[in-house]
Amino acid sequence: QVQLVESGGGLRQAGGSLRLSCAASGRTFSSAAMGWFRQAPGKEREFVAAINWNGVSTNYADSVKGRFTISRDNAKNTVHLQMNSLKPEDTAVYYCAARRYSGGYSQFEREYTYWGQGTQVTVSS
Repeated sequence: QVQLVESGGGLRQAGGSLRLSCAASGRTFSSAAMGWFRQAPGKEREFVAAINWNGVSTNYADSVKGRFTISRDNAKNTVHLQMNSLKPEDTAVYYCAARRYSGGYSQFEREYTYWGQGTQVTVSS
């Protein structure tokens, strides 16, 4: 069992930065691939970024590539999403997710078993 708690959301102007954190509990965190997803009002949840179990491999949605960076610290059971050059279209609730029994990252929501409650990110123009 893995429990996830996101933090770090807030309000920023376009061009600003935010760093989201996801604190995980459970012994299996260090062997699990992790991902960030987001859901904007009236839209379906979409993939943002993912990282494999040891942090060597990462994957990003085209819309955030070059602006967002995912990282993890297995010693502290945390995953981070550094968001730079924020745009109004980045406004959404951001969710942290963990795969079960797999250390390889995925961009598919259905392959993640554990989810956090989400943190709101709002970017004003």
